[in-house]
Amino acid sequence: MPVKIRLQRHGKKGKPYYWIVAADARSKRDGKYLEKLGTYNPNFNPAQIEINVDGTVKWLQNGAQPTDTAKSILSYRGVMLKNHLVGGVRKGALTEEQAEAKFQAWIEEKTAKVDAKKSDLEKAKDAEAIKIFEAEKATNEARIAAAAPVVEEVIEEAAPIVEEATEEAAPAEEAAAVEVVAEEAAAVEVVAEEAAPAEEAAPEAPAAEEK
Repeated sequence: MPVKIRLQRHGKKGKPYYWIVAADARSKRDGKYLEKLGTYNPNFNPAQIEINVDGTVKWLQNGAQPTDTAKSILSYRGVMLKNHLVGGVRKGALTEEQAEAKFQAWIEEKTAKVDAKKSDLEKAKDAEAIKIFEAEKATNEARIAAAAPVVEEVIEEAAPIVEEATEEAAPAEEAAAVEVVAEEAAAVEVVAEEAAPAEEAAPEAPAAEEK
């Protein structure tokens, strides 16, 4: 039975992700598979790839053929290198320890390159954010500068109106104050008038009898 290592599509429209599977070459692309070997998500930069390296190498050693896309992904994760090293061990060209050492050295180098790429992408993203911020700041400053003459003109036009309203309000406030004082004086006068009869009606003290 010919076996293919290929991608099986999943996810939703516009944001697909894929399973890396070993499947019968005669089965449909998204049909039944023999074993799921990993995942590939191209919606990130760099793409996220998870792969069972040893399991995939076993399939390759047993004659499974990867599609072109799958082969590129396997190479990116070192699977094709590991398959080559395992073939060298089988032929006696190198020991398993040497093969593993070579593979780990390659993994470390690849990880360093991926981390460097992520760092560069983050720096570029930060620089772009700063650029956008500065552009928005410049736009806002230009709008404020353009609006300043209009605001000054409105203030100048409004100044006489405010002054006139203040002058008109001053006499009214003074009149109100005078009215309050007059009301208080009238109240005092009323109290005084009410107290006067009481004082007049008070009886005189009896004269002291002569002894």
